[in-house]
Amino acid sequence: MKTAFVLGGGGVLGAFEVGMLRALAEAGVQPDVIVGTSVGAINGVFVAADPDGAAARLDQLWQGADLQEAFSENFIGRISQLVRSGTHLHAIDPLRKLLERNLPTAGFADLRLPFQCVAASIEGACATWFSSGPLVPAVLASCAVPGLLPPVELGGEHYFDGGLVDSIPVGRAVELGASIIYVLHVGRIERQLQVPRWPWEVGLVAFEIARQHRFHDQMSVLPDDVTVHVLPSGAIQRMPDLSQLRYRDKTGVAANIERAYVATAGYLAEIS
Repeated sequence: MKTAFVLGGGGVLGAFEVGMLRALAEAGVQPDVIVGTSVGAINGVFVAADPDGAAARLDQLWQGADLQEAFSENFIGRISQLVRSGTHLHAIDPLRKLLERNLPTAGFADLRLPFQCVAASIEGACATWFSSGPLVPAVLASCAVPGLLPPVELGGEHYFDGGLVDSIPVGRAVELGASIIYVLHVGRIERQLQVPRWPWEVGLVAFEIARQHRFHDQMSVLPDDVTVHVLPSGAIQRMPDLSQLRYRDKTGVAANIERAYVATAGYLAEIS
C-alpha cells in the first residue's frame, strides 16, 4: 500500500503542518509520496528531501529568521515594490534564496521521495503539476500568491499560487496510487462557515468557499479502497477574520506548531 502526505496551502498558518509532521515522525508514519500546494509545497519539499529530519528542520526554519526574511520589507519597501511592479508587494528573490540555501538538492530527481506541487497557469487558466526538472522554480510557482509575489515564469508560461486551483490536493494523491492519505492543513476545513455579519467578513467567507469546495468534492468521491486521515490542527475555531491576512506575523507560529502536534499525536495514538 502506498502512503501519501497531502499538504495544503495557508500562508503563515502553514506552521500547523509542522506540528503535524513532528507528530507523524514520532509515530513512525512514513510517506511514499508527497503532494503539496503553496506553503504546503514548501513544507512538503523538505519532507521529500529529508524524510527523517524534515520535521526538526522545518521547526527550526519556521521559528527562526529565515522565513521572515522572505517578506522582510517594511511598509515603505512594500509600497515602493508595488509602485515599481504595479502588481505585487514583494520581490520573489528572497524566497528563492531561502529555498536554494536550505534545500539539499536542486532537482526533483534528486529528492529521496517522489514529490509533486501544483501551480495555477495564467495563460492556461488551469492547474499545472510539477514533478520533474528544477525544484526551486516549481515550488516558487506554487507559492506565488497574487498581489504579494509576482507570477513565476516557467517554459514561457506564467504561474500563480496553486491554492487558486487545488488548495488541498487529495485527488492528486489518489491519482498517484495512494491508498492511505494523511491530510496536513491549516485548520480552516475543520470549522463550518457562517453567514458573514460584517463587511470585511464577506470577502473572507467567499474566499473560503472557493478554497474549500474542491477539497470537499474530492473527499465525496474517494474510492472505497482509499483511507484518508484528516489530521486535527488543534486550532481555535472561529469565523474567518482579518488576522488571516497578516502573513508577516510570526507571533502565533510556536503556539500553532504545538497545538497541531498535541492534537495530531493524540489522534494517531487513537488510530494505532
